[in-house]
Amino acid sequence: MNRYLIESPHSGEQCLDILKQAVAAGYVTHFEWGCKAGRHTGWIILEAENEAQALLAVPVLVRPKATIVQLNRFSPEEVNSMHNR
Repeated sequence: MNRYLIESPHSGEQCLDILKQAVAAGYVTHFEWGCKAGRHTGWIILEAENEAQALLAVPVLVRPKATIVQLNRFSPEEVNSMHNR
């Protein structure tokens, strides 16, 4: 499984509808939300087979605005190997 970071911005006017969609999809508690601080964005890190599958966690209304980043980790050996190239 791959790990993805998803950033899902929305407007203040969309906020309640977005939260309701996230509740219906079962993801509202998986997201971290900036809405109470005035930053209407949700962030989530999840495991999925691919980017398309990861996108299914995002409420439909804001999927086109979502940013998805596949995450990876580096070992010290990998970093040293890159440095020696």
